[in-house]
Amino acid sequence: MERHPLRAVLEQVDASSCPGRFNFHCHTIHSDGSLRPEQLGAQALSIGLEHLAVTDHHSTAATAPLQCWFAEQEQVGHSVPVLWSGVEISCLLEGCLVHVLALGFQPGHPALHPYGQGAAPVGELLRASAVVERIHAAGGLALLAHPGRYRLNFQRLIPAAAALGFDGAEAYYDYAMQPRWQPTPVVCDAIARLLDNHALLRSCGTDTHGLELCGR
Repeated sequence: MERHPLRAVLEQVDASSCPGRFNFHCHTIHSDGSLRPEQLGAQALSIGLEHLAVTDHHSTAATAPLQCWFAEQEQVGHSVPVLWSGVEISCLLEGCLVHVLALGFQPGHPALHPYGQGAAPVGELLRASAVVERIHAAGGLALLAHPGRYRLNFQRLIPAAAALGFDGAEAYYDYAMQPRWQPTPVVCDAIARLLDNHALLRSCGTDTHGLELCGR
């Protein structure tokens, strides 16, 4: 099986990667964010982001306008980040409602159609196993978002995710919700070690919902 190109990027992720180099978790007005795609793109350029994924909840509507805006910026000589497809999907893992980041999938792939309708589907499609299977069918990677924010602890959720074929999880996240994003040291270090123990990829992202891409 051909190696997914995003893997090489995620293998570089460490505690210093976000918010300046990589951001694989942020939102626009197309779900519960405050920024228009073009506004988010302008901030990405201003901080020199190298890789970006917009992960609106159950929506990929921000992708096309952001791609167009980046293309316009390139035409006038600006360096733009690599834009990866993304969407944040709600599902049940170990009976706990969690969020999965689908990254680097084929846009418009029918396997992900049920998860792009603005809300989570019901029934079997809500199971984490189904979500991972469909993300992979669409050529993407499946990563558990913010493992330290759920009813069940990450020491249980990450091994369960690994057993279902998840590709990784969000290792670095601002659980303290600082004005300027920074990873929360103790919990993020523990999550990163657990991911390494299970040979899972590390991701990072600001989970921006407000008006500043360098904050949440």
